[in-house]
Amino acid sequence: MTACSGMEQAIRAAVSYAAAHGIHSTEPAVLKNGSNVLVHLRPSPVVARVAGTTGLVRRPVVDWFARELSIVDHLIGHGVPVVSPSAELPRGPVVHDGQTMTFWTYVPHDPGVAIKPADFAAALADLHRALADCSAPLPTAGPLDDVLLGLPFVGEHAEALRTEHARLSALLPSGGQALHGDAHPGNVLVTAAGLVWNDFEDTWRGPVEWDLAVMRRTKLLDGEAALAAYPGHFDPELVEVCREIRWSQVQIWMQASTRRLPARRAEADAELARWLAARNP
Repeated sequence: MTACSGMEQAIRAAVSYAAAHGIHSTEPAVLKNGSNVLVHLRPSPVVARVAGTTGLVRRPVVDWFARELSIVDHLIGHGVPVVSPSAELPRGPVVHDGQTMTFWTYVPHDPGVAIKPADFAAALADLHRALADCSAPLPTAGPLDDVLLGLPFVGEHAEALRTEHARLSALLPSGGQALHGDAHPGNVLVTAAGLVWNDFEDTWRGPVEWDLAVMRRTKLLDGEAALAAYPGHFDPELVEVCREIRWSQVQIWMQASTRRLPARRAEADAELARWLAARNP
């Protein structure tokens, strides 16, 4: 499936489902075409999140979308600034024309504003406090599960990733708390009222060091500065273990993404080559 056809199918399905429920989008706008396709159903204040690469790796992806909604419900109940499910459409998850989707409230924001590391770290600490008492049933090895689910996408390198999965699984402690799961600035909206959290489908139950490792690794801010500014307690050695898990997970997502977005092949293969080289110095 090409990027264009996949995106167009997502748009058509979202517009069609909305129309069947009285919301007529005359000028749908794609806000993002990546792991999911985000479609602003203009002129209504509704955003459809349609499974993209997530639907290739995670099956049934409806389970991940449902967990996201349960986490958001918890956070709304705790007063955390978070993008809320749409009040104008059934929030989902729904499957329509073969596409899995949820519906959210459009939040005006400025994607061009850079988030300061200290501000992001403080917001993440607040999020962790709000999630600490979340009892929703969640996976206990989310990113490691992704590695196994995604082995069909890495071809001849599947055994290397399987071996690394086994090694890292032994290093990840059990227990922990509900996490964002993909805590980087790309999943936060900068609004006039402050930072608003978004995109919780990667949520799982584990150590806060996972979210810190994701934050540290991002290229969207100074990750080391953000880690230094995080006000909560954490284990630096466990952050490093989680960084290694994240790097393995990234291989799965980058390779899987090329099925929908072939233009990413060179970048994905270069990243995989770096990962392999680091394991065979």
